[in-house]
Amino acid sequence: MKLVAKPTLSIVTTSSPEGNAALSDAQLREWDITGPQYLSYPTADRFVEGFGPAQYRAALRQRAQGAVVGGAPPLALYVHFPSCEAVCRYCVCSCDGYRLITPHHRLGRDYLGWLALEVDLHHAEFGSVQPISQLHLGGGCPAYLDDNILRDLMGLLSRAFSLLPGAERSIEVDPRSASPERLRHIAKLGFNRVSFAVQDFDPAVQAATRRVQTCESVTELVAEARALRFESITVDLVFGLPQQTPETFKRSVVQVAAMRPPRITLHGYTQPRPHQRQRVQRQRHSETQALPTTEQRVHMLRDAIAGFTDKGYVYIGMNQFALPGETLAVAKRQGRLHRSLLGYSAQPECDLIAIGVSAVGCMGASYSQNPKSLPEYRDALAQGDFPVMRCLALSRDDLLRRTVIMALMCQGRVEFESIELAHLVRVHDVFVNELARLRELQALGLVHVNEQEIQVTEKGWLLVRVIAMVFDRHRQSDQARERFSRII
Repeated sequence: MKLVAKPTLSIVTTSSPEGNAALSDAQLREWDITGPQYLSYPTADRFVEGFGPAQYRAALRQRAQGAVVGGAPPLALYVHFPSCEAVCRYCVCSCDGYRLITPHHRLGRDYLGWLALEVDLHHAEFGSVQPISQLHLGGGCPAYLDDNILRDLMGLLSRAFSLLPGAERSIEVDPRSASPERLRHIAKLGFNRVSFAVQDFDPAVQAATRRVQTCESVTELVAEARALRFESITVDLVFGLPQQTPETFKRSVVQVAAMRPPRITLHGYTQPRPHQRQRVQRQRHSETQALPTTEQRVHMLRDAIAGFTDKGYVYIGMNQFALPGETLAVAKRQGRLHRSLLGYSAQPECDLIAIGVSAVGCMGASYSQNPKSLPEYRDALAQGDFPVMRCLALSRDDLLRRTVIMALMCQGRVEFESIELAHLVRVHDVFVNELARLRELQALGLVHVNEQEIQVTEKGWLLVRVIAMVFDRHRQSDQARERFSRII
């Protein structure tokens, strides 16, 4: 196999708004489709039920054996809560029927008991307390649980896991149920990262989505988190919500930028898919309220990118922004950015243990997911087994394509020599069709392709998911798009 000389590494930072503005409204409308976010590859819709608890247990044992000889990667832990204190009308994340009929104090205690069983199963399999470099509590917004439940949760996790010095410890916070006192308690429990799910500040949008909080209250929470020296503070916004207009959303962008959170994430609202519509309908007073048009969504996204980059934020990718000194921005400049089931991270790639209803984890060359319904989750645990509903063992082709897709999503660049050495393939032989399709995107100015590399242009970074989809073998054989979120 003939290898080419290794070119000088160059990372696309994409921090200026001009490159993104080069995409015309017509181009953005053309790509107003749905597609994977590539938190994993293959994506979770490809997991199968034939791979269950026995296979997951084998993956845990393989990791434990690797740890003995120093071969295991770092370990991360994700705990999924299927509820919030109040259900938003547009949300499809809550566990069916659970939050709507169960008082939140009882919900927390009951659910904590089931989580304890799952934690103990992992501890028994490993046989020792496992060091972890990342802990994330999400779902839902678990920060609404009362102080005692949160304290007891951290206590039960300590039975099987030990946080390493400098570990990332993050929790998702609903500003409606948070207070400076609650943030102080979260800090005492050891959390050093918080994410505030704001979504929008316009009163009409908040009324339509049943998610009401003032800009002043969120500003106070961000200031308190900064005073408590949280290492990272994220504010989430959603565009495309009912009653939103480009003008109202632009005001929310200005308000969030004025708070100067180290990280900002934009999410594009996607209407519920057919299997989710009944769940959301139970939460709404009406079928569908006025949603922005495609043209309005395009302008919201364009204005938000310009608004945040004009204020000094670096565009990381996937509509995520960070201040230049924040760890994500530094990792991107240095080519150390990674993407996993937890999103973008400056941490090295790691195995992920995920516990709780519907939680998705990664162990070695396999993914696993717990049942999406609480009765199935409880039933599996009651049988004394891991509550694994479906999994996927990655093939050699999956691993190759995952490497390419993650390089595009994180660095915006695929260097053929490194791919060929790591996977013992020749890129130009394996990806004949894919490279031909990339030339079509090159004609649109989204990528540069030559004999040595693929480079995402500044213009193409906004559509990096479209570029990554070229290498998704499953998407090539199945063009159904309704299961994914919208790209624009």
